[in-house]
Amino acid sequence: MANMGNRYRGSITDYADFDSNQDAEALYTAMKGFGSDKEAILELITSRSNKQRQEICQSYKSLYGKDLIDDLKYELTGKFERLIVGLMRPLAYFDAKEIKDAISGIGTDEKCLIEILASRNNQQIHQLVEAYKDAYERNLEEDIVADTSGHFKKMLVVLLQGTREEDDVVSEDLVAQDVQDLYEAGELKWGTDEAQFIYILGNRSKQHLRLVFDEYLKTTGIPIEASIRGELSGDFEKLMLAVVKCIRSTAEYFAERLFKAMKGLGTRDNTLIRIMVSRSELDMLDIREVFRTKYEKSLYSMIKNDTSGEYKKALLKLCGGDDDAAGQFFPEAAKVAYQMWELSAVARVELKGTVRPAPNFDPEADAKALRKAMKGLGTDEDTIIDIITRRSNDQRQQIRRTFKSHFGRDLMADLKSEISGSLAKLILGLMMPPAHYDAKQLKKAMEGAGTDEQALIEILATRNNQEIRAINEAYQEDYHKSLEDDLTSDTSGHLKRILVSLATGNRDEGPENSEQAREDAQVIAEILEIADTKTGGDKPSLETCFLSILCSRSYQHLRRVFQEFIKMTNHDVEHTIKKEMSGDVRDALVAIVQSVKNKPLFFADKLYKSMKGAGTDEKTLTRIMVSRSETDLLNIRREFIEKYDKSLHHVIESDNSGDYLKALLALCGGED
Repeated sequence: MANMGNRYRGSITDYADFDSNQDAEALYTAMKGFGSDKEAILELITSRSNKQRQEICQSYKSLYGKDLIDDLKYELTGKFERLIVGLMRPLAYFDAKEIKDAISGIGTDEKCLIEILASRNNQQIHQLVEAYKDAYERNLEEDIVADTSGHFKKMLVVLLQGTREEDDVVSEDLVAQDVQDLYEAGELKWGTDEAQFIYILGNRSKQHLRLVFDEYLKTTGIPIEASIRGELSGDFEKLMLAVVKCIRSTAEYFAERLFKAMKGLGTRDNTLIRIMVSRSELDMLDIREVFRTKYEKSLYSMIKNDTSGEYKKALLKLCGGDDDAAGQFFPEAAKVAYQMWELSAVARVELKGTVRPAPNFDPEADAKALRKAMKGLGTDEDTIIDIITRRSNDQRQQIRRTFKSHFGRDLMADLKSEISGSLAKLILGLMMPPAHYDAKQLKKAMEGAGTDEQALIEILATRNNQEIRAINEAYQEDYHKSLEDDLTSDTSGHLKRILVSLATGNRDEGPENSEQAREDAQVIAEILEIADTKTGGDKPSLETCFLSILCSRSYQHLRRVFQEFIKMTNHDVEHTIKKEMSGDVRDALVAIVQSVKNKPLFFADKLYKSMKGAGTDEKTLTRIMVSRSETDLLNIRREFIEKYDKSLHHVIESDNSGDYLKALLALCGGED
């Protein structure tokens, strides 16, 4: 039984007035004759604890001389049968069966092995090994060794020993030593010393490793997860990331697994069943809280929308209840969210692009190669893509100047006449200085009939003061008009006020002010109508204050404001804005909040949406790939795979074609 303090955190408890003989009779009656009473079966089995279910099995055997699990298998079918039969096994035997299925037959279900072995504690591992031997008369370690390979196999074997240290007394010296060893084994080494990662992550206590992860971030500026993604690969990388997640928070690991099992088309029922069965008496309440915190919807509602029939009813019983209305945290979840902000406040995540200055750069050779690629009949697109996507923007400007001085021709004009469509937009975008590219995107968003508000919001909500000022200069230089004047004449109402405010590039750059943050959080709570009015201001002046807070306070200060907002209201500011506001104003404010929270994640979401469903939004895809390639595209890639469980490279490859695809993949910079 998992305890949080001394409180029980499962959703299934012992049934009061339990009588195993009575339950055995009820189940026998439900399965007697033609057809079975599935409702009665699910109601009874999901209302008893695992210990009580074992007693029912024994009573059933002594009353009827039959095996209850065999009878249930005979009467039930499909996912519902798998779920009910899973509940009837002791947890260690359930895990043993899942692992046996994962390594039987052709192919191995590595995700199942990772999930079980990365998340179980020493005692659970020992019980699993014994149950496997008892059920199959085989040695679990030998079977896993025979079915896996490489470093993945080595780490699984380490986890199977169930010898993780359990001492909560942590040595600061050992923490510092482990941080140094991990850093030297990965980031500082040509190649990776996987043995160090296996030894430290496989053996140290949870308390010790949490301090190692915090210290690793402070010392190197890199989260341990980012180092693992950069240094390891394949199933070994996935296993080590799962271990890190379970060390940080087992409940969060399972909340994420459940979300991924149900999002998108189709449901990964095996994963869903395995987690709901195995965690129902351990930490389902914690998982539910984290689920609401991370995904702003209850686990109950997601199961309800994603499954059907008796299967759904049984899962909902295991879930144990629907949580509060979306957007509101219950106190424990608010505490988790508040702590997440604490962590994000100290994190110094290094932003990295995928395009870096080319070594041994020779602008003359590049200019000649480009001229040759465009001369005569036909165009050598491969050479154009190869040169332009593998040079930094500064180097591209040098190539432009060299091209002009050597050939007396404008490289941009030549490229325009030789390439077309999506590829032309991408390549020409890369050839422009960033501020001029952004200025052009803003101009295009306001030209002609209708305004592309999403493009205006995306650019102005995510650029820093220096970038905004450079855009203003470029806009004036290229179009002989002020950006502010064009925004004023092309937008209206609160959206105009927000965009014009952002376009001044005057966001405060100072540190947080705790007292001011509490006052700001109060104003936001009042304007979003989830707090009693305390400041006594009227609505218009409160609105002005609200917009001013989001558009002019520093990012560091706003992080504290959002944290205080959670403390004050038990709500998440982003979700509350989505719920209480509408249209372009809502989109603009959400973009600001998401940018403050995690800018690479904001762009990862935009990229995903540009390619999901029928058709591709090439404008957005091109704009982000061009503008972020030297800034934070590597970070965006990491957020993308973390959230969507597939790499940006893979999604681009599945959704585009031809030379445009080649250029996008070159900018993407690799497969994760």
